[in-house]
Amino acid sequence: MSTTTKHPIDFYRSLPKVDLHRHLEGSLRLGTLLEIGRDHGLSLPNTEKLRELVQIGDDEDFTFENFLSKFQMLRLFYRSPEVIERLTRETIEDAALDNVRYMELRFTPVALSRSEGFDLGSVMDWVIQGTRKAEGEFGVKTRLIASVNRHESADLAMQVTDLAIERIDGGIVGLDLAGNEAEFAGSAFLGAFKKAQRAGLHITIHAGEWGPSENVSEAILYLNAERIGHGVRVLEDPSVTTLARDRKIPFEVCVTSNYQSGVVPSLSAHPLTRMLDQNLEVTINTDDPSISQIQLSDEYRLIVEDMNVSLDVLRECVLAGARAAFLPDSEKKELVNQIAAGFPGDDLAG
Repeated sequence: MSTTTKHPIDFYRSLPKVDLHRHLEGSLRLGTLLEIGRDHGLSLPNTEKLRELVQIGDDEDFTFENFLSKFQMLRLFYRSPEVIERLTRETIEDAALDNVRYMELRFTPVALSRSEGFDLGSVMDWVIQGTRKAEGEFGVKTRLIASVNRHESADLAMQVTDLAIERIDGGIVGLDLAGNEAEFAGSAFLGAFKKAQRAGLHITIHAGEWGPSENVSEAILYLNAERIGHGVRVLEDPSVTTLARDRKIPFEVCVTSNYQSGVVPSLSAHPLTRMLDQNLEVTINTDDPSISQIQLSDEYRLIVEDMNVSLDVLRECVLAGARAAFLPDSEKKELVNQIAAGFPGDDLAG
């Protein structure tokens, strides 16, 4: 699993991509934030200071606390239906510019609603409207995942679940549990996730990121997770590794985010290659591209040129993402074939 070939970033931009783990709230353009601030009379610092407040810099501490602090400032900008639709549209446009063919965009209705006290259902409708318009405009097939936080109440999670179920026909395909897994167990949300799954929503759970591998097994065994967000600590317990491998659970790995948020102490220590060696289903994703100042092309180049993953293995990770999409089987097969046809290498679509 090695390569010595270096490619320009345009090579990686040309590759067809699948992003299963991208947060709307972590995808906002800095220039747009400045415009929103001016339009809505927000008292903002200068551009460079604002950048420090909403994006990770090379000279910052790479910690969980610092990473999450960026969202505090971002929550000030969700000021109107038009703003939320615009932010959604621009996120999809940025994905299109990076040759993302399919994206599952997760968003947190509670976070988007709080600044102005918006109704949760209305917020979800605005994201859906922005998505549908942008999908047609930019050609990126986009589905939505509603996310709830571990530190918030199970009752609030159930409200979001009920609203998401009502909007399955609008393109919401899944329910996600995110947030502080080190201090808040996922078991409190069992009722919401069971209800979601019965209604036809897919389940993805942030686990094994800032919490131990046992959170991965909890997500699989009790919350019926079909995919795991991050999950990079799965290898800490061989029995959990075996469980995930036997059940063919895809992992939504986000390398740069894991480094910047302090999950791993260095890029060289990231367990991506060891997860691949254990025959786990690994997909490559961005997480929060604006906060991390990356696109998916940057992640592809990073794992090929800095982590010595071959292009053939990268291609298989992208195809794994297509196979793990929360789509009907016919649409999933079409996506797999599209990715395989556009990626250099032998045809792996079958």
